[in-house]
Amino acid sequence: MRSSKTNPKVDDFLAKSQKWKEEYEKLREIVLDCELIEEFKWMHPCYTFEKKNIVLIHGFKEYCALLFHKGALLKDPQGILVQQTENVQAARQLRFTNLEEIVEIESTVKAYIYEAIEVEKAGLEVSLKKTREFMVPEELESKFSEFPALKTAFEALTPGRQRAYILHFSKPKQSKTRISRIEKYTQYILNGKGLND
Repeated sequence: MRSSKTNPKVDDFLAKSQKWKEEYEKLREIVLDCELIEEFKWMHPCYTFEKKNIVLIHGFKEYCALLFHKGALLKDPQGILVQQTENVQAARQLRFTNLEEIVEIESTVKAYIYEAIEVEKAGLEVSLKKTREFMVPEELESKFSEFPALKTAFEALTPGRQRAYILHFSKPKQSKTRISRIEKYTQYILNGKGLND
């Protein structure tokens, strides 16, 4: 029997889950014990407090995770929160590779969820790096110099799109690869499109 607190879309998600099914179900049970509202966002179970995202359940090949949307603000006395990649600013994950790991630290997981709710109640925000604080690769700067229309188009993009390009262009170690990426996406930028549009 389905509890009134559960969301049918999450029921469907769990029914279709082949990997991490038991782990997802246990995480769901823990989160619902914390009185959050179950929703389905970004194709995953997402739990909210007063319409603010608190945690999301998701899985990868190597692990499943409880993602705290403002995890960077949690105290993390156990040192168990993981920053998914160096470019993720606010979110942090609790990662699990089996059901026993979740059961073993259930009370800790709940404590982190309750702290995340308190962070939301207090209206705390993660101070995100501004786009201008990211290092623009010199290959992009030189392309801007030789092609001012590109610079104008780039500056007209949303800050999120600018950041995505800067990070994508900066990633390769070799200059020729960075140049090749910039050339590949020049027309996208001129058309006002983001990296994934």
